[in-house]
Amino acid sequence: MLAYLLSTTILQMPKRKRAQRPASESGEDYADNSDSSYNETPRAEVTKKTRKTRQAPRTTRKKGHDDDGCTVVNNNSGHPVSMHVISAVEPMRIALLEWYDRVHDARKMPWRKKFDPSLDVEGRAQRAYEVWISEIMLQQTQVATVIPYYNKWIAKFPTIRDLAASDIETVNSLWKGLGYYSRAARLLGGAQKTVKELHGRLPDNAKDMEAEIPGVGRYSAGAISSIAYNQCVPVLDGNVHRLLSRFTALHAQPKSKRTLDVLWAGAESFIKQSKRPGDINQALIELGSTICAVRDPVCSDCPLRLWCKAYQRTQPNASHPSTVEADVEELCLVCDPIPSDEDNGSVTIYPMKAERKKPREELDSVNVIEWRSRNNRDRWFLLVRRPQGGLLAGLHEFPTLANLSGADASASSMAEAPYTLLQGLLMHPPSSHSKKVHSKELPNSNSSYQVPKVTQVTSAGDVVHVFSHIKKTYRVQWVLLEGDELPQLRPAISPDQAARENGNRAKTPKGKGKRKVSEVSEVEVNTITETLNAQWVPLTQVEDVNIGTGVLKVWKLVEKLWTITQ
Repeated sequence: MLAYLLSTTILQMPKRKRAQRPASESGEDYADNSDSSYNETPRAEVTKKTRKTRQAPRTTRKKGHDDDGCTVVNNNSGHPVSMHVISAVEPMRIALLEWYDRVHDARKMPWRKKFDPSLDVEGRAQRAYEVWISEIMLQQTQVATVIPYYNKWIAKFPTIRDLAASDIETVNSLWKGLGYYSRAARLLGGAQKTVKELHGRLPDNAKDMEAEIPGVGRYSAGAISSIAYNQCVPVLDGNVHRLLSRFTALHAQPKSKRTLDVLWAGAESFIKQSKRPGDINQALIELGSTICAVRDPVCSDCPLRLWCKAYQRTQPNASHPSTVEADVEELCLVCDPIPSDEDNGSVTIYPMKAERKKPREELDSVNVIEWRSRNNRDRWFLLVRRPQGGLLAGLHEFPTLANLSGADASASSMAEAPYTLLQGLLMHPPSSHSKKVHSKELPNSNSSYQVPKVTQVTSAGDVVHVFSHIKKTYRVQWVLLEGDELPQLRPAISPDQAARENGNRAKTPKGKGKRKVSEVSEVEVNTITETLNAQWVPLTQVEDVNIGTGVLKVWKLVEKLWTITQ
């Protein structure tokens, strides 16, 4: 069927376009639950010319050179598209399941259980909850790391109703150190929606699960539905992507739509009309994770090696036909030629290495603001909670001006950053020229009050922290406030109020010209959006608050300054 669809697509092209390779297409992302990530490098752009009947080049014949002088070997040219179609799967499934039954408990994953057909509706929904938690935790994270987190999570939230009754602070405290914190927020939101709108049960089919539950895509929906509900729906995570790319000898842009269509079709072939679809899917994931690894696959232990086209094509005695007599409509136009420097005679030439995007670089001014009473005994630190969506969702951080450049990144601007931030955080903030304020100027005060004074701004250096798509440089400074009373914070506001205040603050008064960045800046983003909360935290409790790894690095850096100044 896949061969027919691909050939039909080619037939519909204008005749003079048949010789062109389709441009790379952005396809649907699959969940990269790989225990290790791809080692991705740029590829050569190659255009193939085809004729109605053509001769395939020999495996050692040079086709040409790419931009960096790499020789391209066309040992992938001239093969039919049917090579990437998986059929007659029953012997493969038998071999795969026999292997899986032997290794099922080898890694002692607490969420991995055999399907129990005797479970009632509530019992299957509970299994779906357990699988859902494990699958979200496993995204971008290794199994060994996830196991203790999963055990603590289930102990705290044994059912989806327990999770729905919780809050983001509690959820983040359990997630602390696992990374990609937006996953935790989506689990909480998904549980609350399930309890409120779906009678406390996750949908029992992949289509509704993907449509209804936040953070659940095609992969996660397939995994949960097949394992918990025994639905015959496929999965395609990073492990299965790599496994099937080798199994079908598919050397094509890893995330293009055409590549993913081929691989999803292959994954579906394995579970179609299977009595054990959940086990089939888990077996493919396990095989890709433990045997068909990125760099050192153990092909001798693979239950599918007899049918694996990459294994067959890379054996020392493998024979490659010198000619392929086939209509152009039957030739594969999905694959790209394999560069000679990658042709190492191993199955690791599959999947194709794709270009890795370089993370964008950003500079943030991070201000560790400390308040001390005049007797120097009480020490408190100011923390701000981030918005519920986006990077590090719901976590706490030190007051920050984000993504600075140009004049805003200068030493003089950094020195002014604490004052700019405190304007938005404190009810009665200090200015660069602090002065005493009397009680009549302060509402609800019966005695004289002194605005806290910035007595010290000390540079602590830089902390570099790399996220999946951003390389952050945190330029850190320690800011010391002194006064008689702990400074009063501005109250948290609603999202509607935030929108209004942001709009009002952004307006430029007539005759004043453009506002300086230090007047608008990121403080209004960090303190007037999405009910952000600021709080004073005692010195001994800072590390116990829900802070990310990068913020913890900042904290450790500033701690070193105390031994110098005290």
